[in-house]
Order: sequence, then structure tokens, then C-alpha cells
Amino acid sequence: MNILITGGAGFIGSHIVRKLLETGNTPIVLDNFSAGTLENIPTGVKYYRMDILDKTLQSVLKDEKIGAIVHLAGQTMVDYSLKHPFEDMMQNIEGMVNLLEAARNTGVNRVVFSSTAAVYGDVNESDLPIRENHLLQPMSFYGLSKLTEEKYLEMYHKIFGVNYVILRFANVYGERQGIKGEGGVISIFAKCFAENKDITVFGDGKQTRDFIYAGDIADGIYAALLTTNVNTVYNLSTQIESSLLEVIGHCSVILKKEMNPLFLSSRAGDIYRSVLCNRRAKKFLKWNPKTDLEVGLEYTLNYFYKIVKD
Repeated sequence: MNILITGGAGFIGSHIVRKLLETGNTPIVLDNFSAGTLENIPTGVKYYRMDILDKTLQSVLKDEKIGAIVHLAGQTMVDYSLKHPFEDMMQNIEGMVNLLEAARNTGVNRVVFSSTAAVYGDVNESDLPIRENHLLQPMSFYGLSKLTEEKYLEMYHKIFGVNYVILRFANVYGERQGIKGEGGVISIFAKCFAENKDITVFGDGKQTRDFIYAGDIADGIYAALLTTNVNTVYNLSTQIESSLLEVIGHCSVILKKEMNPLFLSSRAGDIYRSVLCNRRAKKFLKWNPKTDLEVGLEYTLNYFYKIVKD
């Protein structure tokens, strides 16, 4: 199948493109290269240097006979959304509508969308791990724009019959993250370690996240392309809560080096505890995360050390 990967030159995109190649599919990348790099696209994979807002997007879907879309493109940073809500809205909400218009007019069978745990907001400890049917109360414009994108997918299915699968990612990390600009906390730490720089922790370091390796996310996206249980939402997560201090401790063991972070005040919009229930994805997508945090951290640290050395 010909599958369009929006944001395919980015971090998660680079992992799903490789997964699709391994499984005999034909990935076609669409990326404006604001965060992605050409080096992330394997040799021989066709790509379009194009923004998700481009009105000629429909012609790409038609010319390439696209059967399904994995939609990863967009603004992904909580902090940036709080400083630039208009840009966040343009890239995420307008970008989604432009994509869905192109999809419905060219008969695309399925849109798999990368949503986020940020749509849940700050959840009471008694409600952890968070299930897909939990009340949605985003705390940032980023979470709000992602939730709005989900609602557009639901409406386009209801009115136009466009099928979708929404995947709410936990905190994804791995190779090729954050090379051009800010990335997730693990990539920021790994880059600092590789460059022998001090690391900064916002808050007390006891805040938790559900850290999931990008290769496991790629497996989940592929499962979402195959499942018959569509037009619904799945969390992709490990269902394991890890604090920033635990991550730093694991990195210290892997690198055989003592870490002494600088602690600063917590940031507006940041959630203190987050862990997602992955029961639905295991049941209906037949998917399981395979990579332990220590193993994924070693992959990630090795990658960043190699980048710095080269």
C-alpha cells in the first residue's frame, strides 16, 4: 500500500517509515523540514518538501494513489504553544482540516493520527493510569489543538465517511529526536550528556511520565493501519510511571557517571504525574510495548554520543 507520512522526516516519522519499508509497504514522506531532516529519510524513499497547509496537498494524494495517511506533522511543544497560540492553531487545526479535505476528495481509506496524553490534562492520582474515556481537560494550547484535531476526525467520519484511528502517545523518546531544536526531556538530557553539559530539571524531579520508545510507537502505528477496529481512540504507552530522577539515575548507571542536575522552578502547563492505560491497544491492536526503559535509554544515549563524536 502507498502510505503518506506527514512529518515523515521527523523523529517518530523516521521510525514508522523504516517499519513500513520492513513490512513491504511504500511510504511517501511529506515534510516542510522545519523540524525534520533529509538524513532521517532512508535512501530511495520518495518525499515532498511541502507544508501541511499547502493547498496542492490533494494533488499529491491523487498522484501517488495514497491508500492511508499517518498524520504526524504539526506543532508538538507545550511551551511553544503557550507563547505562540496562533502558530500552534495554524499548524495543528488548520493543517488537519486541509489534510482531511484532501483525504475525503481522493478516497483515502484511513487516517492514523498522532494525538497526545496532553489532551487529558492534570489527572487526579486516583484516576491513574488514564483510560481513553477519561474526561478531557487540556492545560495548554497544544493539548487543546490536538483535542480539536481529534474532534475534526470524528466529524469528518460522521459526515463524509473518512475512517480514522486516533493514537494518544505517552512521552516518546529514542534516536533522532530533537536534532533541530527542542525535543522531549530524554533527548534533551541525552544531548547534554553527550556534549558534557549540565542538565536542568524544572521542578523537583519527582514528576513522572510514561516514557515509550519510538520503535514501539512505530509498531503501534503499523497495527493501527491494519486493525479492523477503527474510528476510535487508543493510548500507546508502557503503563509504567517513571520520574525524571529515575531517568537520570538510569543514565548515570549506563554512562558510569554521576549526574548533578540544576533544579529550577516548574513551568506553566506542565503536568506533574502522567501514566496511560494501554489495555485497549493490547486487546484491539494486538500490540505490546517491547522495549524496557533502560534498553531504550541505552539506544538513545549511544545515538547522541555517536552524533557528537561524528
